[in-house]
Amino acid sequence: MRPSLPAFAIFVALAACGPAPAQPGQAGAPVETRPPNAPEQKPAFVGQTRAPGLNSNTVGQYATLASGLDHPWGMTVLPSGEILLTERAGRLRILGKDGKLSPAVAGLPAVFAEGQGGLLDVALDPAYASNGLVYWSYAEADGGVNGTAVARGKLVLSAAPKLENVQVIWRQAPKMDSALHFGGRLVFAKDGKLFITTGERSILEGRVQAQHLDATLGKVIRINADGSVPSDNPFVKTAGAKPEIWSLGHRNIQAAALDPSGKLWTVEHGAKGGDELNHPEPGKNYGWATITYGEEYSGKPIGDGITQKDGLEQPVYYWDPVIAPSGMAFYQANLFPALKGSLLIGSMKEQHVDRLVLKDGKVVGEERLFTDIGGRVRDVTVGPDGAIYVLTDEDDGKLIKVTPKG
Repeated sequence: MRPSLPAFAIFVALAACGPAPAQPGQAGAPVETRPPNAPEQKPAFVGQTRAPGLNSNTVGQYATLASGLDHPWGMTVLPSGEILLTERAGRLRILGKDGKLSPAVAGLPAVFAEGQGGLLDVALDPAYASNGLVYWSYAEADGGVNGTAVARGKLVLSAAPKLENVQVIWRQAPKMDSALHFGGRLVFAKDGKLFITTGERSILEGRVQAQHLDATLGKVIRINADGSVPSDNPFVKTAGAKPEIWSLGHRNIQAAALDPSGKLWTVEHGAKGGDELNHPEPGKNYGWATITYGEEYSGKPIGDGITQKDGLEQPVYYWDPVIAPSGMAFYQANLFPALKGSLLIGSMKEQHVDRLVLKDGKVVGEERLFTDIGGRVRDVTVGPDGAIYVLTDEDDGKLIKVTPKG
């Protein structure tokens, strides 16, 4: 039977609105509404991209703790409450509990601060309370080439802070003549081993080496805290392989974190499309650049344009178009109860914090938080107070503390 005019009018009005947005506690239409760059590509399984949109009704209140930072990249909170911050230009700073920024910490080795290179991440030794050791990743020049390196030193807190007994504990090989794709996130596992993420330097000469076991480009690296190689690494007994390699086939990993169970998760940059969430496992190959989602910046296919191949791992989740992800943390605090158990990922391109909800190792929902934060979100961490701390990668970079509003 033909509907009466009022009912028909209501139907048309609702249809014109498109998919209903998620209500608090419910799943709705995906948060991504733009067309993909590679519409002919299809996900390998349901929920691998454009997961149902979520609405936690979370609204943040922003407090700028530090400003005027020169493209800040990484941060970590000291047990005493101070916050260590890196600036890509080569400065390590300390934000005191009084809200004042220290001068640059002395003692760092020379930094190659060009393009995406510079001083990158910073992390504390698991035994920092007793040994005072701090670790940092950075781009290091060597003649006409350069690469990612990791060093450590003992932090001396004073009016003129410094690092003592500095040692370079790992260097990427081979070095390349490129100012792009350094990776650089540092994560200590629960067993005290150090994970280092790398990039494949973007240029074609480096890209192919993401698939090579005799190179540490486009890899997740696992070493002991002193730089030695763990005896249980997957390629220790493989002839010709770099023994520090944990996983391979990555493009440019700039986000890494442990989940509550202690497993490593990473997010890496795609080209036009193909940002990936992965759970890197020992010895596995994550495909770049043999398989990937998205396309070249030119609009051409990447390699053979394929997204699946036997023996190569699929991403847990991917974005097309990209969000340009960098920095991530699992939220396990109580200050934002609606976010508990979520994965929070910084988005530089879209300038928000991307929230993913995982269940049984799969993404079951996505939400875009703090979309008015006003900067490229380079790093995200959760403080001991449960607040969410965000670094914005700008000429006038900021450290912003986010607490619930209202």
